[in-house]
Formats: sequence, structure tokens, C-alpha cells
Amino acid sequence: MTMHDNPPPEAGLAVAPDLTIPWRELTFTAARSGGPGGQHVNKVATAVTLIFDLAHCQSLPPEAKATLLDRLAPRLTQDGVLRLTARSSRSQAANKAEVLARFMTILRAALTPRTPRRKTRISLGAKVRRRADKRHQAGTKAGRRRPESEDE
Repeated sequence: MTMHDNPPPEAGLAVAPDLTIPWRELTFTAARSGGPGGQHVNKVATAVTLIFDLAHCQSLPPEAKATLLDRLAPRLTQDGVLRLTARSSRSQAANKAEVLARFMTILRAALTPRTPRRKTRISLGAKVRRRADKRHQAGTKAGRRRPESEDE
């Protein structure tokens, strides 16, 4: 798939069973990529950048959008845009497939509900062992001290 061979506009990128992002909301740009490849990299734009304007996305439900904005905040620009780049392959199609796979992985991870932490208690045995270790360590260090003189 080249930069201009997107699937039909009515289709979209299925991120989750109930969530599809239309292709019109994803922007792909190509640029020349560095790395191995000789003259090939100087002539062909193989690096692919995916741009997704999360802040102004119309297709996401409000709760999913709020979750994504919160959890992806470190990855977003100040305008709420997610920008991903792939340049590991010499092929533009492979880089586009890679950037799409990363995009879907990031969105799925951010939309996965977090499991609440269960409060646990330290067992009685662990407390007893910790105190015994402390007493043992204190005894070892006490044995290293210079003996007190009996004159005082």
C-alpha cells in the first residue's frame, strides 16, 4: 500500500470491536529516511509519519476520547495531536504497516481498563523474619565495635 492507496473512505481502522477510526481522520506523510540503503534512501521517501488529531476527533465517543487524552497526554503535542513515525524499513508500505500497528497497539493499551490495586497486608511470618534479621545484623555490627574499657 503506498501513501495514496488508502482503503475506501467508508471503511476505517478497527481499533476495538466497538471502535473504528475513519481513514479521513488519519494523515500520513512520507519523508526521506536515513540509515542503510545507499543511493536508495537519498531518492525515495520511505519514512512514514502518522498524524492523528485526538483533540478534534469526531468519531470517538466522549468517554473514550477523554480516556485517551488522559492516558496519552505525555505522547501528545500541546494541540492534542499524536504523531508516530516509522523508518526502520526501506519500503514505504512496510513502514506504513508498522506505524499503523504501533498506533493500534498504543490506542488499545490506553483504552484497556486498569485493574484496581488490591490492598494486601504483610504476613506475621514476614514481620518475625524481618525483626530476626535486624537483630542478627545488629549483633554482627556490635561485634565489630571496639570493646569498651573497664576503667570508665
